[in-house]
Amino acid sequence: MKRPLILVLCLIMAVSLAACGQKTPTSTETPTTSATPSETPQQEEEVVLKLGIWPEPTLTDDIAVHEGYVARMKELHPNVKVVPAHYKYATDTFVSMAEAGNLPTIFETWYTEPQKLIKGDFVADITDQLAARGWDKAINPSIRELLSKDGRIYGIPRDGYALGIMMNVELFEEAGLVDENGYPIYPKTWQELAETAKKIKDATGQAGFCLLAKDNAGGWHFSNIAWNFGATLTIDNGDGTFTANVNSKEAIAAMEFVKDLKWKYDVLTADPLNEDWGTGFTALGTGTAAMYMAANDAVNQPTQVNGLPLDKLAMCAVPAGPGGQYSLSGGTPYMFAKNATPAEINAALDYLEIMGKAPVASEAAIAGMKADAENKVANGVPVIPRFPCWIDQKVLDAEAKIIEEYGNVDTKLYESYFKATQSEGNLRMEEPGSAQDLYAELTKVLQAVLTDKNADVAELMNKANTNYQTILDTIYKK
Repeated sequence: MKRPLILVLCLIMAVSLAACGQKTPTSTETPTTSATPSETPQQEEEVVLKLGIWPEPTLTDDIAVHEGYVARMKELHPNVKVVPAHYKYATDTFVSMAEAGNLPTIFETWYTEPQKLIKGDFVADITDQLAARGWDKAINPSIRELLSKDGRIYGIPRDGYALGIMMNVELFEEAGLVDENGYPIYPKTWQELAETAKKIKDATGQAGFCLLAKDNAGGWHFSNIAWNFGATLTIDNGDGTFTANVNSKEAIAAMEFVKDLKWKYDVLTADPLNEDWGTGFTALGTGTAAMYMAANDAVNQPTQVNGLPLDKLAMCAVPAGPGGQYSLSGGTPYMFAKNATPAEINAALDYLEIMGKAPVASEAAIAGMKADAENKVANGVPVIPRFPCWIDQKVLDAEAKIIEEYGNVDTKLYESYFKATQSEGNLRMEEPGSAQDLYAELTKVLQAVLTDKNADVAELMNKANTNYQTILDTIYKK
């Protein structure tokens, strides 16, 4: 266990993502030492807080942690009634729920979505509540921009992430792909990934790589592959409009490579068209796939959820391609139902502080951070640095101290991943325009090339480009 290195990595990442040249607020700008959650006035009448961020039913230990948060909430804010209301954001159901007024008070979404939700008037403006606490100044500026419109703020970050390659060390060991110290010999280029995956498939009979092609997650992952082949999939015209660039020679080359993973190397899982974000972790965790593109914020999925031993999970950087090495960076914001009252919004913010997910280093917030770390240790989840969403130094210091105290993994297993993502030059935010629609079009191509050995990649990418351009023209009319 090498905790000093974990601390160094955490601090490195804090510097790299705190937005270029941004000045950290002083302690007088952001309240970070209050003994209890936010001291905004609490109304005496009952406030019902519907928690869309409540854990899914299968995560019983996580639920127990939240029950502890609820007990603390009751102690500090007895007028607030917390109602578990687990909600997983989905583009096909969100609008109907929002229009019917059925959204929970607070919920999670993706960084591709806030501007669409703000434009559709589906979420609450929380600027005044954040400003009263000083939290508005504590958000990483680049993230705050994603959550704002016309100077008003509509959400706060839960966390950030950058994609890498998760590895099942057991399969690497079985294939003899470990060094003299037992660390996996990970691929540094996409060509090496194909070759490594082939060696693992031949030696173990298991898939060398899990590729998603069921839903938008397939296009999401593919966009990162395409960048490393030199592609840019959407061009910002600078006038409020966008041009689709899905059929560039670089993007076509990336899709040809994916096609080869299926038909030339035969290293994918049995049916990529049935692989989504969750099944990918199942394949990795249960040993039916050796590698999977995933992010630091989901290390509980192969371990706690799918049973992979703590010391058998490793992460390396997304492999480099002809166009360089990039990791897709994004994250999860908290947003609030349009019909949430100021009292309900304040209650939700108080709850986030008790969870340790707020930009304060109060006694309650630190207790929440510790409870989260203790739960990870108890459930065999790696306690590793997270991408900082906040720029307040006291918060960053508190998080680093937690990592140092509870760190439970050999950091060499993650060294390549953190080294690659420490530089902002290696990180790219998701494509502008309408990323989810882009992903949907790319997934259609993935499904075609993975089911038809003779599929014409260039023709399919041309069609996807035309479809995506039509969508962009509809959304962004001059």
